[in-house]
Amino acid sequence: MKLRKVLGAAVGVVGSTALANELLQSRADDFEPLLPGEQQTYRWRGFDVAYAEAGDPDDPDLVLLHGINAAASNHEFHAVFETLAEEYHVIAPDLPGFGHSDRPPLLYSASLLSTFVRDFLDDESEDATVVASSLTGSYAAMAAREVDVGRLVLVCPTDSSMGNRNVWVRSLVRSPIVGQALFNLIVSKPSIRYFHEDHGYYDMDNLTEEIVDYEWQSGHQPGARFAPASFVSGFFDPEESLGDVLADLDVPVTLVWGENADITPLSEGRALADRADTALVVFGESLLLPHVEHPEQFVDVVRGETATVRVEK
Repeated sequence: MKLRKVLGAAVGVVGSTALANELLQSRADDFEPLLPGEQQTYRWRGFDVAYAEAGDPDDPDLVLLHGINAAASNHEFHAVFETLAEEYHVIAPDLPGFGHSDRPPLLYSASLLSTFVRDFLDDESEDATVVASSLTGSYAAMAAREVDVGRLVLVCPTDSSMGNRNVWVRSLVRSPIVGQALFNLIVSKPSIRYFHEDHGYYDMDNLTEEIVDYEWQSGHQPGARFAPASFVSGFFDPEESLGDVLADLDVPVTLVWGENADITPLSEGRALADRADTALVVFGESLLLPHVEHPEQFVDVVRGETATVRVEK
């Protein structure tokens, strides 16, 4: 009798969890792009990859590559996209598995995303200035060895996120009921706000409800957990050292760092700048998102103007 009650309770929990997952997903059906401009599609290895495009095609190409987190997409550049489009032909993709791009249940990896970055730059841009943040900075640096890139602007780039690869964690998050429920907690609005307060924003007044709502919507799209499952389990960390890659590049590189960043602290930025023999631009009162919290100064850095920020060598 006790066993029957335990099994009945377990079935009830699973059933209610599955129902909650479905209800949350049904509330996120209306998911429109946040960035303005023309919404385009790049067909790549079976993926429909979404990207926003703005500016005069005759202007220099500028590719914006968002970082990686549970609710990542090209919306990361909402504060600078339109201003940059006044001088550049701006292209901002959603990486495969994120945003408005296809999100099939693949085993996503650093190799997949770095190959995408290389192919996208090769096919959709010419001698572009490439802005990339966090782990995607490593992918952009590796791509620059094979593709003609005019310049790299890397925001708090890293080659390490979650430590050692963990197949068990990836499998758990990918699972259909428990994994979906766990992911729903990760992309809940309180969790989104907590992450940004802890790591993303120096001043939480800069985080708008529009951005929280958008990230919640993005995190509750069908298939949204599959790519982040590889992120939280360490499978997005590249095999190569970012410092070694940058040191071997014959491409101008600008490193941009938030002075108060903790996940990738400024000390790591200084070590990386020393290893790559490149300038380091430091934004005060900033964590991982200086381009969001200080958009005007960041646009100046992309233009090659650094009068309003601190530059270390």
